[in-house]
Amino acid sequence: PSRYPWPTASMGAFTKSVEFSHVAREWRCKWTKDNEMASLEAAGTILAEHLADLKKVDGVVSVQRIVCGGCQDFKVIIKVSADKFGAFEESGFAGEAAFLDKLNAIAGLSGVETQTYTIEEM
Repeated sequence: PSRYPWPTASMGAFTKSVEFSHVAREWRCKWTKDNEMASLEAAGTILAEHLADLKKVDGVVSVQRIVCGGCQDFKVIIKVSADKFGAFEESGFAGEAAFLDKLNAIAGLSGVETQTYTIEEM
């Protein structure tokens, strides 16, 4: 069973006014401007290596990359249909461990973390 507090049906709700039909898994880290932003370049290369597999995930709606030049965030958000999230979780989030291991091996990257949350267009 999922360790997350929401149902895995196609539509869930926390409250009457907070319904959702998508769940996202976020992978994130901090990069540095050292060596002409080599750590950011390396993170982007790793994402490119994993992107095709992420897009093949059953129920995937989108894969987004967020980069903030000010706070030096690098984030990958994999948005899936809520009813497919359980299988996504059981699969190990489509190679998440390998992706995070590669990020952790890059000099200049720190704060490698994950987070799961609901996500909806409003």
